[in-house]
Amino acid sequence: MNRLLAIFVTSLTLVLPGAALAEYPSKPIMLIVPYAAGGSNDTLSRILAEHMTRTLGRPVIIDNEPGAAGTTATMRAARAAPDGYVLIMGNMGTHGAAPAQYSDLKYDPINDFTPIGLAAEVPAVIVTRKDFPADNLPEFIAYVRANQDRVNEAHVGAGAPTHVFCTLLQSMLGISTGRVAYRGGAQAMNDLMSGQVDFSCISLSGAISQIQGGTLKAIAIASPRRADVIPNVPTTAEGGLPQFVVSTWNGIFAPKNLAPEVQDKLNHALAKALDDATVRKRLTDIGFVIPDATQRAPQVLQDLVATEVPRWRRVVATPLAGRN
Repeated sequence: MNRLLAIFVTSLTLVLPGAALAEYPSKPIMLIVPYAAGGSNDTLSRILAEHMTRTLGRPVIIDNEPGAAGTTATMRAARAAPDGYVLIMGNMGTHGAAPAQYSDLKYDPINDFTPIGLAAEVPAVIVTRKDFPADNLPEFIAYVRANQDRVNEAHVGAGAPTHVFCTLLQSMLGISTGRVAYRGGAQAMNDLMSGQVDFSCISLSGAISQIQGGTLKAIAIASPRRADVIPNVPTTAEGGLPQFVVSTWNGIFAPKNLAPEVQDKLNHALAKALDDATVRKRLTDIGFVIPDATQRAPQVLQDLVATEVPRWRRVVATPLAGRN
């Protein structure tokens, strides 16, 4: 009898996990956005979550949790149960630059997550308040170099893309301006538009409407070619700074040890969203670059994180990082 009971228990152990996975998802899925509402990471997450909800048959709910340049929320995601019901829209800040910026970081972006897939990339753009006394990159460089003690840069926390981009820019220019931290991109944009701060190195998608509306001045886009959505804004290469070509990437992650079957379902839902014509138009209209099919595999995202961590460690270690 005991032998029969052991066989029965063993059978349940083998069968039930598979049955549970086959039912995934059976409840709403939380997609954590590690920044305040209104920024580019948040916008991307909401557009993709809307389509993924239809594919998965369960709501994909956005949960904004700003703090410490996204690392607070990312630590929470890393510690969640690996059941597919807690995801995070990470980026090159939370999963690339953070280890260099925070010596006591409570998560490992390479080993503490299961990659789902690369969602989108977006080039950085140097923007200023609309009445800033420079209209192009050479004028901007000259003015900032001559007025370092009076010029302030806006960023979204140490280690966030805005901070790291301008850390690189300041190092290249040999300058050290004031640096003002915000909890989200929307707040930084508001202070830029009102003239409380002078400039920022922000992802294009986070400032496209302000640039197009004339409430912010775009100095240069840090990409190899001009962007179709702001065709009159020259590249950094055209402005004489070809080495400043940077972009942020965004990708969906789950906690480590996620079942491969669940990983596959989530990756499939992400891919369907990125292939949808309406989603693609919404994203490209605000400056996002959508990865092609070969770039969406989970391993591609994993390999990207493994290369980004040492890359940004070298940048953040620069002796010229501005005055926080």
